[in-house]
Amino acid sequence: MTENFDITRLLAQMSEQLQAHFAERGITDPQMIGIYTGGEWVAKQLHQQLQLTSPLGCLNISFYRDDFTRIGMHPEVKPSSLPFEIEGAHLVLVDDVLYTGRTIRAALNEIFDYGRPASVTLAVLAERNGRELPIQADIVGVELNLSIHEQVKLSGPEQLSLNIIESL
Repeated sequence: MTENFDITRLLAQMSEQLQAHFAERGITDPQMIGIYTGGEWVAKQLHQQLQLTSPLGCLNISFYRDDFTRIGMHPEVKPSSLPFEIEGAHLVLVDDVLYTGRTIRAALNEIFDYGRPASVTLAVLAERNGRELPIQADIVGVELNLSIHEQVKLSGPEQLSLNIIESL
């Protein structure tokens, strides 16, 4: 199955949804965090489109994964970078694909190790079926209903593309 997604349109739609979300909740200075790697790529695009003035944060959740002992550690672990205060901040957590919910749970665990934010808004480029944890995105670019033999893959970072691929 090959499907082409208009990433530019999806990101513009997500930016509009985020602006409405901020206005509805009276959020004037959101801090954005992308989950390494695909979420960081999406977050960079959203950060630019929203013209946020604060620096972009990046989380590498490798040490927070619940399957760390089973899958091992990638030999090159990039550290997380949160160049702003978490305590009391309104955060936008960005990932490329929301599937089981485990990545988001790990990201929230890491964020709370840095402090207690006032709020966390979850924005994902693609949300697919197959949730294992009760985690739901606030902002979604595209919703996908896929079989267990299909995966969503984001390629980038310069030219982002979203593809559905068959897994063996």
